[in-house]
Amino acid sequence: MVTPTFLTRADATPRSVRPQDEGATRSKHGDSLDNPDAEPAEIALEADSNLGYEHWDEYWRKVHGPKFAYEEPGSTSEPVLRYDQIHRVAGGPSSYFRPPYHAMVTDDQKLVADPYARVPAYQRPRWDGFAYIAYAAEADINRVLKQPQYDKRVVADEQTAFRMVTRSITREYILLPSPTHRDPISLVKIHYRKPELTREAFQERLLNQHAEVVLAQAATHTYVRRYAQLHNIGSTQYDPEGSLMDAISVLSFASMNDVEDFLVSDDYQTIEADEASFTDLAQSEFWTGITYSVINRLLPELATKR
Repeated sequence: MVTPTFLTRADATPRSVRPQDEGATRSKHGDSLDNPDAEPAEIALEADSNLGYEHWDEYWRKVHGPKFAYEEPGSTSEPVLRYDQIHRVAGGPSSYFRPPYHAMVTDDQKLVADPYARVPAYQRPRWDGFAYIAYAAEADINRVLKQPQYDKRVVADEQTAFRMVTRSITREYILLPSPTHRDPISLVKIHYRKPELTREAFQERLLNQHAEVVLAQAATHTYVRRYAQLHNIGSTQYDPEGSLMDAISVLSFASMNDVEDFLVSDDYQTIEADEASFTDLAQSEFWTGITYSVINRLLPELATKR
């Protein structure tokens, strides 16, 4: 079982642009900032908007990650088999700006002389990253999260660093196991089904027919180091955003260039064409992130029997 916790950073973005959990985005005095855009200087994580993203990225990996893994007296993180942080990278491929990337040129094939007038608008994905937290069984999730260390102090840290986190529970299917468990780059695909499909029918199609299409492509075996699907089966608590996701695919790579080469291959066009036949493309998105392994008790990794 995996809790794929998607998250957005605590910053001064208006609530009308990015939703916010109740109690999240704490002030320097510990109060929740209901409208952080009206009080940006009060944000506890970072008041300087020029440093906001960098400070958050550092805090999640170097401060929050060790807190989650830390074993307080009387508490344990032992049921957590795997905890990876996947930090979205704007320079990596996404469904909003995908490779191949081309030089900006004029009709006579010269580089444009006025780049200041032609800067492409930045389209930000919904999420800044996600935590891939694996357990042996669903009961282990509450065994960990109901401990005072997590229920009170780790959640307090979440409310300082994040404006929203999802709470989904998913069933994990490892289709290509990783031989190293240290794959540095992840392509994260968030799937929403076409409205005429039930969630069960969508997940069955994704796991069986679509997975076979992915695994049949030579490019998959050339570039992809790990391939897993996470199928949504519920939530640990109120989850207005995560509950809408039908499934997630996570494909791991050795380098960002390998992601780019995979996405521009003819084989990926075959994969994407099949995906489009049963996926709501307007809702679905993908993006790329750097993967940090915080906890790993799963070596060696094995493929899931389907």
